Amino acid sequence: MTTTVEIVSFGYLHDAPPAAHLTIDLRHHFRDPHVSPELRYMTADDEPVRTAVLNTPGIAALVEATATAVAAFAAGPSAGTVTVADGCAGGRHRAPTFARALADRLSSAGHRVTIRHRDMARDVVQR
Repeated sequence: MTTTVEIVSFGYLHDAPPAAHLTIDLRHHFRDPHVSPELRYMTADDEPVRTAVLNTPGIAALVEATATAVAAFAAGPSAGTVTVADGCAGGRHRAPTFARALADRLSSAGHRVTIRHRDMARDVVQR
């Protein structure tokens, strides 16, 4: 069954999470690339950030679990677009990298996927 899936990555420090069927909070369980000075001003558009995030233990399993949850929503009797929001602190590293990995996984399963990075282009949050 082909379903349309909308994925929105975001940063909790910028604004409230967007409305979604599933909201994935990446802040507390996965190391933040922001703590590495060499990665802080990069984004998920940069290979070192993607590598750091995707090599974090648990990320691949969470992508798979989220894909399974999306399939469950898609199987519902009033299935329409399924929205997944995934957030980290600033929305520049973990969330957009996770969103892209999930989009790749869902696309390979035959879903139509759109992806939006709400906060990736915003300034680095100073904390």
